Amino acid sequence: MHVLFTFENPLPSKEADAEVFTNTARCVGSHLTEPALHVPADARGEAVASTLTGMRVLRAWAPLMPPALRHFCCGLTLVLRSEFHRADVVYTRNLWVAWMAIGSGGRVVFDHYRPWPAQIPPLQPLLYRLFGHRRLLANICHSEYTRRKYLELGVPAEKLFCVHNGFEPGRFAAPVETAAAKAALGIPASQKTAVYTGRVNHKKGLGLVLEAARALPEILFILVGSYGEGVIEEQAKALTNVRIVAWQTPEALGAYVFAADVLLIPPSLEPLAAFGSTVLPLKLFFYLGSGRPILAGATPDVAEVLRHEGNAWLCPPDDLNALITGLRRLTGDPELANHLAAAAQTDSQALTWEARGTKIAAIINARFDAEYSKPGRFRFNHWLSESWRWIVHIIRKRTLFLPPRAGA
Repeated sequence: MHVLFTFENPLPSKEADAEVFTNTARCVGSHLTEPALHVPADARGEAVASTLTGMRVLRAWAPLMPPALRHFCCGLTLVLRSEFHRADVVYTRNLWVAWMAIGSGGRVVFDHYRPWPAQIPPLQPLLYRLFGHRRLLANICHSEYTRRKYLELGVPAEKLFCVHNGFEPGRFAAPVETAAAKAALGIPASQKTAVYTGRVNHKKGLGLVLEAARALPEILFILVGSYGEGVIEEQAKALTNVRIVAWQTPEALGAYVFAADVLLIPPSLEPLAAFGSTVLPLKLFFYLGSGRPILAGATPDVAEVLRHEGNAWLCPPDDLNALITGLRRLTGDPELANHLAAAAQTDSQALTWEARGTKIAAIINARFDAEYSKPGRFRFNHWLSESWRWIVHIIRKRTLFLPPRAGA
């Protein structure tokens, strides 16, 4: 089968979407005979893209800047390429590209983490038509949370698949003892540490982490992934037990993860509900394979993978006292911490990039000749009410993505 993967941002990239796409494409492509990648690139970018995905690269007829024009041109010109017309399937994470490909007679597999029907309700009629189309073969959702939003839209269940993200086990091929990792970073072996990796900004629930740091001066909080001076960086200046670290390459990141007594996913609903920027964060899968205990929030997406006192410690979202209690338990009870870390490592074996690629390759093959499933009834009144709520939200909050209803 000839699958044409499309990505609309230049490579290499520090963004999580690039990590997800290139690893997924590489691992799905290993099960195919003629994979190719359509991507905007100069000569250097073409070489990098080929190395990252292990496949032949087709340079998009699109400028590298500005981003909006680049995305528009990638979709507009893709359908003019002979490679597109030879492809059995176009694999994309871009709605515009998917729309152009289907409109030009192509078959599409869509792969994205966002629950678009819930976050931008005015798009629902377009999404209903696009994902209900007979040539949209499958929608690969990164979480069950997102899959349910498309199911509620009326997209046939046969087209919707939850395939969680993964991690590369090779990043933990040479584990380092916690004390040795701390020493390499200039941290005393006796100092308890709570480590966060990812973007350091106010949209990730880190305000709650800073509140916990004020209450727990005996713990050193290390926040890795700063891009400069921001709200969190400014607030952290007054806290002597908070260390802000600049964004690190994947190779360097392991040093901080191995130095952790606790790995943090801020237990807040804000990333999912208020900003819509994070659904089942990518760091979760990396953390699972690290051999360190994880503390996170019992949010609808995270709870798909993590189990309280099973493979992680889960706190009620946005509960400062529960966060403080959880940190004290994990830093003060080595037996509990080791149990959770070992269980997480065991679970991680089924959540690698290779496992994800194998599942998606099987889905593509199964859906290629599947019978057409008619979409369910479009909920017109629901669309109107949610669109109105979205308009009010934009006016009040000046943010594009609509949060879930209270209690949802």
